[in-house]
Amino acid sequence: MPVFQRVVQILSSARVMFLFALILLCGSSFAQGEGLFKAKCATCHAVFKNGTGPKLYEARKRWEDAGEGDLIYEWVRNNAALRASGKSVRAIEVFQEYNGSVMSAFGDLTDDQISSILDWVDSQDPNASAGGGNVAQATSTDISVEEEESIPWIWIVMGIMFSIIIMAVGGVRRELKIATKESDKGSEGLTYIDEFKVWAWKYRLYVGLTTLVIVVSLIVGFFQTLYSVNIVEAYQPSQPIAFPHDVHAGVNGIDCKYCHNSVTKSKSAGLPTVNVCMNCHKKINGEGEEYQGEIAKIYAAAGWDPTRGPSGAYTNQTEPIVWNKVHNLPDHVYFNHSQHVVVGGLDCKQCHGDMTKLNETAKVQPYQELNKIEENIESKIEFDRATMTMGWCIQCHEQSSVNITDGKSGYYTEIHDRLKENDYNLLTKYNEDGRVSVSELGGWECSKCHY
Repeated sequence: MPVFQRVVQILSSARVMFLFALILLCGSSFAQGEGLFKAKCATCHAVFKNGTGPKLYEARKRWEDAGEGDLIYEWVRNNAALRASGKSVRAIEVFQEYNGSVMSAFGDLTDDQISSILDWVDSQDPNASAGGGNVAQATSTDISVEEEESIPWIWIVMGIMFSIIIMAVGGVRRELKIATKESDKGSEGLTYIDEFKVWAWKYRLYVGLTTLVIVVSLIVGFFQTLYSVNIVEAYQPSQPIAFPHDVHAGVNGIDCKYCHNSVTKSKSAGLPTVNVCMNCHKKINGEGEEYQGEIAKIYAAAGWDPTRGPSGAYTNQTEPIVWNKVHNLPDHVYFNHSQHVVVGGLDCKQCHGDMTKLNETAKVQPYQELNKIEENIESKIEFDRATMTMGWCIQCHEQSSVNITDGKSGYYTEIHDRLKENDYNLLTKYNEDGRVSVSELGGWECSKCHY
């Protein structure tokens, strides 16, 4: 075969491989779009059905038909700002169509990420039995898993793509050497594996060292992956109603225990009932369209019509508010809020962060943020373990002290009295460093926290 024809054949093969790699890359874009949809959009939007917000299937086409295709990206990032700018008729129409329901702002999304969401949505089959209409029913756990899994898959696909390109280039180089008869004598009939064996033996020292580094790196990476299992720091699911903690707990000074009223007497802190919200919002309907839209959702949940009669009235047509759980411990872990708040005397912000400054919905605060809290625990613990992990709890129990003589807690008073009567030497030992830690009073016993 002439050299020219052989080169053309080889390059054609390389082109096929490159196209295959390009298809894989497009697949990774769809994976990213699906993950972002479930993480950012699925709470309010379905693919084929209108819900809290409009269906997203062909949403981009509807905006393009309105002559505002380029503004859909601004709508996603900050719809309130787009409406206020007055440059989008479509934005105002959608806002009015959904009775002033305000869409959350997603300023962190880029144009490419928004495009990947819309590309994935438009790629769904409207005739499929499952379709995409039920995607909005995914739980917050499903959303977080999909979002976390999408990123590693992108790297895997990119790795495959670059491997294919490297193999294609290597194949072109090898075939060109054979075609031009520039290869080493006797190597023309060798397979890829035989060539690799010859090369590996020639540079065996470097191959051995490289192999050792790769094996050690894989082992270290494997154990680091195990350590990251169930790490949920900064997890912040979307919520059906935007609740600005800084306005309620900060500006208005509402105590956390007013809304989470079971925190002093129950294992769970509890969520505020709609009736608790209506105690204030029966009279307060918000300032500005954004707040009014959110409070309208509370009215719908309570079955309250503010336009009825002189001061409003209940319609008895209620709708449940489905909040997404933020802090979710494994089933084998026991945690009692009342024990920590009443007996331990902890302030809510020491575990949940300073909610008086948080405008967004609640999230699992990273330990770095908790370290910034003034008077965090009484001994100002500097945490270095991820929040909501066993190491975090153990670190707190080890470094935080309790006052067993102030008489405020019957639990610690009882322990103090028993130690004085039955084992005074042990009590003296505990007090050698000038304090008694939670761990010294059984805070490290497995049965305290595990069923």
